[in-house]
This record gives sequence, C-alpha cells and structure tokens, in this order.
Amino acid sequence: MAIIETALTRLLGITHPILLAPMGSAAGGKLAAAVTHAGGLGMLGSGYADEKAIRRELVEAGNAKVGIGFILWALDKNPGALDVALEAKPVAVMLSFGDPSPYTGRIKAAGSRIICQVQSLEQAKQAADAGADVIIAQGRDAGGHSGTMRGTIGLVPAVVDAVGPIPVVAAGGIADGRGLAAALSLGASGVSMGTRFTATVESLWDRTMKEKAVASGGDQTAQTRVFDIVRGAAWPAIYPGRALRNEFFEQWHGKEEALHGQQKQVEASYLASPATDLGQRVVWAGESVDLVRDIPTAREVIERIVDEAARVLHGGAALVRG
Repeated sequence: MAIIETALTRLLGITHPILLAPMGSAAGGKLAAAVTHAGGLGMLGSGYADEKAIRRELVEAGNAKVGIGFILWALDKNPGALDVALEAKPVAVMLSFGDPSPYTGRIKAAGSRIICQVQSLEQAKQAADAGADVIIAQGRDAGGHSGTMRGTIGLVPAVVDAVGPIPVVAAGGIADGRGLAAALSLGASGVSMGTRFTATVESLWDRTMKEKAVASGGDQTAQTRVFDIVRGAAWPAIYPGRALRNEFFEQWHGKEEALHGQQKQVEASYLASPATDLGQRVVWAGESVDLVRDIPTAREVIERIVDEAARVLHGGAALVRG
C-alpha cells in the first residue's frame, strides 16, 4: 500500500498520518492497539480522568505503543490520573478542553509527546506556548464535544500559519482518504478521526450503535448540551457535543433550563431506558457519518484511507500544468 510520510509520522515514529481520537465511549485499549498495529497511533480515552478506566484499557492494549487522552477540566479535578497514565510510558498524551500548561512539564519529563487539541486560533497559540509537540485543530464538524465557532476547513490552515513548524493535525468531518488528502493540502501533517472508528470491529460501541452510525447521515447530527445535562456531566457550555438527533433531543433541545430543573427525575428515566434504545440514548457522531457505510476492522479503515488519499493526491497533481 501507499506510504505518506509527514512531519507527524516522523515525530511520532508511525507509518501513516492517522490518529485515533481518544473517545471515552469507543476508544478502548483494543481499538487503540488495532490502530497502532495498522500503522497509525491509537489513543485510548481516559473517561473523565478515571484511573480505573486507564488501567483497564492499558491492559486491553497489551504491548502496543499507544497514547492516552485527557479532558482537561476533568483532569484538573483528579490530576493524579496523569501519573497513572505516565507510568505506562505512553507515546503521547493528548490534552483537550482547557489550559494544558499545568501538565506539559510533567509529560515532557516523562518522555511522552504532548498533543494539544484546540478549537480556536487563540487556543492554538496557547498550546504552542505551553510546549505542545503536536496541535490538533478541531472544527465544529466533529462528533462528540468540540467548539462552536470554527469549521475544520477554515481553522486548519489558520492554525498551521500561526504555530508552524509545530505539526498540525486536522480533526472534524474527516472519515475517508479524500479528507486526509484535503487536510494535507491545507498544510496539516495528518488527521485525527473519531466517527469513522466508532463503527469498527474493535470499537467499544455495541452492535446497535455501530449499525445506527452506518444507517445515519450528517444532516441528522446537531450540536447540543442536552445529553450532558441529563447525565450530569460537567461539560462547560462552550463545548457542546455533536450527536445524532433523536426523540430525547427533540424533546429537550432548546429547553436546557427546564432540563436542568428536572435533571434528577429525567436522568432516572433516561438511565432506565435500555442501552439499545437509541431514541433516548446518545450516539455521538460527526458530520462525516455519511461516509461510515460498514463496520470493518481498524486496519481496513486505515489501509483504505491511505490508498484513497494517495490516489487523490496523485490525481490532483495531474491537474497541474506549467
């Protein structure tokens, strides 16, 4: 298969410029290991800086060289979770949704690379100043939590210009080789993908959720806070989550204050619904869910994407005259 070498692959010692987004609900040790073994970098989710979850998923990852992702506002509440992660000597630690500067020194001292995910130009500059080795520019197209201001295609080149020569990775709305080729054309050194990897054999999602992603399209997604409110998740309002619209969304979106007022009662009803009741339960998905059409292995996903990206890049070069 094709090989696309970039500043990201050289820095992280990986074959393909593809990172697994460290989604707490899907990116367990098995999926992270599968992505790494296929030539990308698997990043496992830490949940809300959950030490037990970190240890459990590291066991599942086996001897694969993986990274670990943290939600910064959750890590601020339990900074000891970073020590648990660093004991495992991860290739990289990813920090998102907050100020990374209190943690970058410890990560560097432990010998891991620092990956900071940002949603604005100001955050990108802050991450660069804090010592980030890699910066992920995440657009609002992304599934799960992200910012609300910038789309991926406009944010990525702006971040590239602002923080170079730090390698920049594109995230949000990318699920195939065309997306990887586009990201590289914008100046990025690779991509971070979540939605495409949720519907893979190794994902922690159950079969019902994977099949729901396959059957859905980007027009069915929306950014919302209702799934965080009902679960009592302390996500700051500036980071809504993109999910598939369902009956629960239609009932409560736009009525967040009322949902706050009834949170305990509604949560009890929400949790009483079967996990397979996707009319109630959340399915995080980005706008790229249109491109999720099957449930392959992580290796198959990576091989397809790299080969397609190579064809697109070669095809684009053939358009140039003079």
